[in-house]
Amino acid sequence: MSIGTGRHQGLKAAAAATFVVFGINGLAFASWAARIPAVTETLRISSGQMGTLLLCTAVGSLLALPTAGFVVGRIGTANAVRTGGILAAAAAVGVAGSLFAASIPGTAVSLFFFGIAVGLWDVSQNIEGADVEHKMNRTIMPQFHAAFSGGAFIGAIVGAGLSNLGVGLPVHLLAIAGVVLLSTLVAPRYFLPHLARTVTAGEPKPASGPTAWRDGRTLLIGVVVLGATLTEGAGNDWIAKASVDGLGTSDSTGALMFALFVLAMTAMRFLGGRVIDAYGRVAVLRASMAAAAAGLCLFVLAGNVGLAAVGAALWGVGAALAFPMGMSAAADDPQHAAARVSVVSTLGYVSFLAGPPLLGYLGDLTGIHLALLAILAPILLALLLAGAARPLPVELKTAETGTGR
Repeated sequence: MSIGTGRHQGLKAAAAATFVVFGINGLAFASWAARIPAVTETLRISSGQMGTLLLCTAVGSLLALPTAGFVVGRIGTANAVRTGGILAAAAAVGVAGSLFAASIPGTAVSLFFFGIAVGLWDVSQNIEGADVEHKMNRTIMPQFHAAFSGGAFIGAIVGAGLSNLGVGLPVHLLAIAGVVLLSTLVAPRYFLPHLARTVTAGEPKPASGPTAWRDGRTLLIGVVVLGATLTEGAGNDWIAKASVDGLGTSDSTGALMFALFVLAMTAMRFLGGRVIDAYGRVAVLRASMAAAAAGLCLFVLAGNVGLAAVGAALWGVGAALAFPMGMSAAADDPQHAAARVSVVSTLGYVSFLAGPPLLGYLGDLTGIHLALLAILAPILLALLLAGAARPLPVELKTAETGTGR
């Protein structure tokens, strides 16, 4: 076997492992999100109180995200994913036990640690995905995020089926904890090797977290992602509940509506790489935000399940590509990728995780169905600022990295 062939096979193995890690992340997330109506019933809480529980996850993630780039730099993406997976599995067991006991405080604490796990896991897998993308020299980040959506679709379908069969969420979560633990311990073995980078004389040092927070382009990309990912986070957390409350559907039908939303996202993400390469990030991001706005309005304002389902699908199509495009844009310069991906992830997760709980509070006043219309404002902001995601010129990358790449 030639060295070139070995490197190619190693790169393919790293891509496959990254795909699996993204998929298991989505499976774990949807196993919780698709059954949020069951949580409100088990704990006997309102939408606003459910929002507070979701905020516990958000706080945990927002504490972990700013330091995740530093952690990855010290222990590598493989070990960071393993750490996140172990903590996520432990938190899932905690949530299951708390639901068995109908304990709101126990659920809140467990979700806080689940949020920390998700934050570390997410940044790590995106840095690995960006590294693989750069080495493959083609747009594949949307496909990794398609794996997340595909895992979430499977999780939603399983959740709907188990809900229909009367299987409790605690049992469901215990099984998912086992899957997460096994997958995150094994798959990272095939990640690209983690090498501590040394800076040669005269070469600029890689950006640290604080430096990345002062980079204007990175912050603008973060603001775009902040607005754009709210549409994904709101759909993930509230589309099932909004279907039950606003359309009078059953819990299982609400889970299927969420599954449709995720399926549309998954399909668009699988096609997204070719679309982005053909039309460019900025044009695709703007079209995505327009589709998300149209789908959201149709879902909320439709008077029947059929039209609402069309709206949910269009909403999913619009929500599909914003986050992966933001990750690719932040990682345009490989030398600064870890710090900048960490910054953009942090800003994006402010809306992705903290936004939906705030919608829950608004839902106590207007109903969660109508409260979803509030996300039109950040969607339009993301559309207006989409130009920030324009790829860096080749000569600027070369100047920043001090290499010929």
